[in-house]
Amino acid sequence: MFLQDTIAAIATPIGAGGIGIIRISGPDAVKVASALFRSAAFDPRDPQSHRLYYGTIVDPQDGTSIDEVLLTCMLAPRSYTREDVVEINCHSGLTVLRKILELVIQSGARPAEPGEFTKRAFLNGRIDLAQAEAVIDIIEAKTEASLKIASSQLQGGLSAKLHALRDALIDITSHLEASIDFPEEDIDLHGARETEHKLAGIREELNSLSATYNEGKLYRLGVKTIIVGKPNVGKSSLLNALLGEVRALVTPVPGTTRDFIQETISVRGIPLVLQDTAGLHAGNDEIEKLGMALTRARLSEAELVLFIIDASRQLDERDQAIINELSNRQVIAVLNKEDLAPAVSTEHVQKLLPCTAVSISARCGSGIDQLQDIIYQTVLSFPHSSAADSIITNARQQDALVRTTAAVTSAQQAVHESIAPELIAIDLHAALQALGEITGETTADDILERIFASFCIGK
Repeated sequence: MFLQDTIAAIATPIGAGGIGIIRISGPDAVKVASALFRSAAFDPRDPQSHRLYYGTIVDPQDGTSIDEVLLTCMLAPRSYTREDVVEINCHSGLTVLRKILELVIQSGARPAEPGEFTKRAFLNGRIDLAQAEAVIDIIEAKTEASLKIASSQLQGGLSAKLHALRDALIDITSHLEASIDFPEEDIDLHGARETEHKLAGIREELNSLSATYNEGKLYRLGVKTIIVGKPNVGKSSLLNALLGEVRALVTPVPGTTRDFIQETISVRGIPLVLQDTAGLHAGNDEIEKLGMALTRARLSEAELVLFIIDASRQLDERDQAIINELSNRQVIAVLNKEDLAPAVSTEHVQKLLPCTAVSISARCGSGIDQLQDIIYQTVLSFPHSSAADSIITNARQQDALVRTTAAVTSAQQAVHESIAPELIAIDLHAALQALGEITGETTADDILERIFASFCIGK
């Protein structure tokens, strides 16, 4: 499916820098670029693919030189989109990038829509939909572990698994439909017991793949983590210590943080979306009350709670009130200010709140490594399947897998109960439809539009 128009966009972040790239893709990519590009080595009638040409971009209207550039032609099908692609490497700056893009559009290209280059790669069969989604995961990867998973998806690790499952379902379906269409031919079909066994195996593999979703979501989106405690116990100091930089103001005055501060950090390769919040206590003014309401709203969404306590002071009713709010939550108690004389122990806290507890000094930095180890081990205890070679990373894929599994389960049960093959075939086709949505073989156009609209322009 090769589209007939030519698209163009700035493919690098706009701003001052060394290099900026304008990408052009489509049947007239070389023609469009040739209208602006001047180089003694470049012959637009016979461009050499995957070769850098040095030259100048000029305004074809008056011959004004715009910038020295390097131009690359990547001729179909050996390109990202499997169309002719030209990339102009110029100096990066808002004015020069926009000027060259303007000239490219005047010469016959149209502005690309968000994700349209990757969409063309999908439509032209270079990648499937799961691989296309991996592109955005690579761009948004928060840690090296996240990047590794996304890179595996882009290289087709998940797709290969899905195609194998799809082929197995097609094999069962084709034999079943042969018996329906040609009952007089006495076709050697799989026996019912063997078919049921094969469907059970497929269902088991689907369940194993679906079980990786929590882990995939964890690495893709990060663990929502909130720091809570009463005022002036060191919440902002802990945030700064975990970040390794001063991000939140720290003063002896209680209630410095009224709003919340959010940062993403990597703990042993796992992204933590870390939020420092207002202290929980009886507020004295309207701003403090609003800050605490926001803290409670964030607390209700958090997957991990770092409950920080001033270990140099006895626990009071404010600490106990927070403890009462943390029941049935995944909590790590952080006893801060261990550099001072202790007034409360980890053992005492654990009697009041079943959780892991650790002593630190956010001011001195002691105990932070141990806290990170505990965070890592706690997150690993979340339901996941780290041994899996293929991982589901987003809700769309997971929803399709759940529907596939339900249809396969229904087909397996129908075979077991000797239901009419026509009805079994309905379940199998439903399974194939749902499974194909993940790779894009059976995905509706509106879903495709929604997926690629989430990409940046130029990708």
